[in-house]
Amino acid sequence: STVMVTGALVKTCLLGALALLCIDAAHADINPCNATDMTPIDYQQALCMSLFFYEAQRSGYLPANNHVSWRGDSGVDDGSDVDHDLVGGYYDAGNYVKFGFPMAFTVTMLSWGLLEFPDGYSQVDKTQIALDTIKWATDYFFKCHTSSYELWGQVGNGIVDNSSWDRPETMTMQRPAYKIDERTPGTELAAETAAALAAASLVYMKTDNVYATRMMDLAKVMYDFADNYRGRYDLSIPDAQYWYPSTSGYGDELVWAGLWLYRATEDASYLTRARGHWDEFNLQSSETHLFYWDDKMAGVYALFWLLDGSQDYLDHLNTYLDYLKNTALYTPEGLVFLDGSGTSRHAANAAFISLLAAKYGVDTSLNNQWGQDQMDQLLGANSRHQMSFVVGFGDNYPQRPHHRSSSCPDPPEVCDYGWAYSQPGPNPHTLYGALVSGPALLGEYEDDRTNNKYNDVACDFNAAFTGCLSALIELS
Repeated sequence: STVMVTGALVKTCLLGALALLCIDAAHADINPCNATDMTPIDYQQALCMSLFFYEAQRSGYLPANNHVSWRGDSGVDDGSDVDHDLVGGYYDAGNYVKFGFPMAFTVTMLSWGLLEFPDGYSQVDKTQIALDTIKWATDYFFKCHTSSYELWGQVGNGIVDNSSWDRPETMTMQRPAYKIDERTPGTELAAETAAALAAASLVYMKTDNVYATRMMDLAKVMYDFADNYRGRYDLSIPDAQYWYPSTSGYGDELVWAGLWLYRATEDASYLTRARGHWDEFNLQSSETHLFYWDDKMAGVYALFWLLDGSQDYLDHLNTYLDYLKNTALYTPEGLVFLDGSGTSRHAANAAFISLLAAKYGVDTSLNNQWGQDQMDQLLGANSRHQMSFVVGFGDNYPQRPHHRSSSCPDPPEVCDYGWAYSQPGPNPHTLYGALVSGPALLGEYEDDRTNNKYNDVACDFNAAFTGCLSALIELS
């Protein structure tokens, strides 16, 4: 044990076999994002906090400028069981598994938000932080690609991981790595990784052309892998079936990846292939009510229309937007209720499509207002709870997210299920910026870390949400 003094912070540091873990003696409960003069809702502060959440989710060796004082290096042996360096990336949610499929979707959506609404990021001087957030995952994707058609798609076993509750810096459970290849393909995973890399290459093109080109080259390989060796990824990685099963099939991911490659390269052959997937999987007859890591169709409608201009795709997009406004269920307070697994996430994702459509002239006033109304609900403009569903944001917010690392007390106190589930107070550390699952259909909500129906968090929850905040900053 030693003591380090950095500025005004005094940290107690424990040197262990796995990591150097530094914890602020004064407790890390100071909001890292200052309030601004934006009223009535401070979208600028919320954007800063949403990006901060991703720092708390980092796995691997943390950089010197890491701002989360209660986090340290972790998962530094990832990949050792298969003799590959798979250190890095993001922990998926409140657990410590690195699921490649939702992580890739997270990158795609963070990149899309930065592409479409860049001024909101620049107004609060968060463009570079957003780029760094994306790069933390794309650097990891490069490690996961170990031969032409071999991609490591998961590190950690969800069942084993969920059997313990501890700090990532001191976890001792086995963390097996799982891959897809020609013999055990995973079209959804390879295609979404291609989409993520293509989208990320676009946001990096102006600042680091070499890195952007490297991402684009791998995106092409991943798309060909997805298309030429087809198969459900969750059959090749069976543990993923419990957590991120492919229920919508992989046709949407193939179109999605083809469109992103076309946008990034302007090579018309990719648009032709995307049209071929559209016809092959009869997506003309598709209907969707959700937009999230498993079902990309709402995003496909929007992106296809933006790139192709066909009225057919715009009609599909308008059908989806009309469903949101006129047919979908709502909580009594007015939050759209699309699915009980992550109410907030689904509302934010739908808001992103609505705000995007408005940007390009589709019922601009109506779609901007609907998207803003949904975001405002999540940020505290709800009559029943009068609270935000973003940890640390506003005067009233969730204090007990279902999140192991922030719920663990400072060492040397023990952290396990018994402690976390019996301790009624707020989590010892504030997981600033995390969007929690949110209310059920009738508006009921409980701030309870043992109930992930209400208080789960995940990287994909905050992805489109972050882009929406930037859009609202621009509108304001």
